[in-house]
This record gives sequence, structure tokens and C-alpha cells, in this order.
Amino acid sequence: MATGPTHAMSGLAAWAAVTTLADTHAIGQLTPKTWVVGATLSAGAALLPDIDHPKSTVASTFGAVSRGVSAAISGFSGFTYRLTRTKRDSDRDGTHRGFTHTIVFAVLAGLLTTAIVQSSAGTALAVLMFFFAGLAVRGLMHNWSSRKDAILITAASLVLTLACWAWAGDQPTNAAAFGVAVMIGCVAHFIGDAITEQGCPMLWPVPLGGKTWYPVAPPKALRMRTGGRVEMVLVGPGLTIVAVVLSSVVLYRVGAAPWLAQLDLPPEVMAWINPAPE
Repeated sequence: MATGPTHAMSGLAAWAAVTTLADTHAIGQLTPKTWVVGATLSAGAALLPDIDHPKSTVASTFGAVSRGVSAAISGFSGFTYRLTRTKRDSDRDGTHRGFTHTIVFAVLAGLLTTAIVQSSAGTALAVLMFFFAGLAVRGLMHNWSSRKDAILITAASLVLTLACWAWAGDQPTNAAAFGVAVMIGCVAHFIGDAITEQGCPMLWPVPLGGKTWYPVAPPKALRMRTGGRVEMVLVGPGLTIVAVVLSSVVLYRVGAAPWLAQLDLPPEVMAWINPAPE
């Protein structure tokens, strides 16, 4: 797997890229509150697939509670792997990089998110943001002491949630956009894992080469080692720059970053940032 910060930034960068490129389409015409909450969900969802590993960084997010959930999901993932693997699949337990690392899981997580938001008032959305904010903070601050930081992460997640609600107030939200954000974050995680040495079985249960858990990956020369120089010097910083730039563009378009107009940017750049309506 890639490191926590890289995963978290990949989720944010992917959400920013999709909403930027969407332009005049529905996913690009969000309220500031929807975009910010979606960004939080996407960054957190980019850590979510690793919940299948009880010893992973993300499994320690909320202490014993999240570790218990992780153990249950790990068991289900292993059961699913053993049930559906073929003779050509590797002889492993399948508890990690199993069900939660598939497109099927991403779609289900997105649909569940949308359903939760649609079936409840703002309380459900606040709880979802709190949960995914915790995952995002855990990923970004992965070097905190895992034995002592659950309370700190919980407090940070609560502060972020309250700050968003105080800033955005009663702005309308888009439940479908939140589901898309979670899907985007999960897929960003899969791609991050796919370019590491082990690959990612994201296309399960589609049989490829006689394997239902085929580890999707580029040629070995294009893969990176988790925590290696390529990730820490190129991939991580590059994703951070993309996330910051594209997030600023989208926030400007939705009216939450007017300061961008004060920068001395070339007319061509401003025309791309703020395209004229067709």
C-alpha cells in the first residue's frame, strides 16, 4: 500500500480534479458546503479500503472501536476471497487487499453514503463527515503514536466538522455528490495500491488470466515501493500540489475563494479558472 499521507492526498486530488473538469455539469456545480464535505469524504475514503487490516494505520483511527470493526471486515474479506478464488489465484488468506479493494466495494460504499444522507436530516451527514475526517486526519498524521492518538484524532475530527458547519451554515447539499466522493476516494486508493509492487485486485470478480482476484498493476518498471523515494519525493508532493491548485480553482468557481482573483495570473489562466458560460 502507499503511505497514509499519499492516499489521503490522492483522494483530495481526485475529487478536486473531477469537480474541476466537470465544469458546467452537475458535479461541477456544487455549493461550497457540498464541495468541502465531499473533499473530506473523498480524502477519508482514500484510506477506507485498508480497514480490512487490523494492524493498519487507519484501523487505529478511533481506538478499540475501529480495530473491532477492522477485525470483522478482515474476517469477511478472507471468507470472500476463499469462497471466490480460482486455482490460479495466489494461496493467501485474502484478509487484506481483498473485498474492500474492489470496485464493487467502492460502489456499495458510495450508494450507502447517498442512502444514509437521503434518509436522514443533517445529523447523518455530520456523523459521516466526522467519521471520514477522522480517517483523513489519521492518514495525514500517520506518525502519531497509535496508542495515544485516538482521542486526539477524535477531537480533531469533531473540530473540523463543527468548523465546516459554522462556516457553511444551512447551505443546501447534494447527497448523490457525497456518494460519488466516497467512490472517487476508494478508487484513488486502488490506483495508489496498483502502482505498488503487489498490485490491487480492484476488478474482482471479473476473471482475468483465470484469476478472479487478478492483481491489477502496471509493468514492474513503473511500480513504486511503499514509502520509497519515488513516493516520498515525487508522487506524494506532486499529489499535494495538484490537490491544492485544483481545490483553489473549484472553490473560486463556487464563490468560496474570491482571493484567487486578486492574484496576478495570466488572462489565459484566469479564463480556464473562470470559463465563460456557453
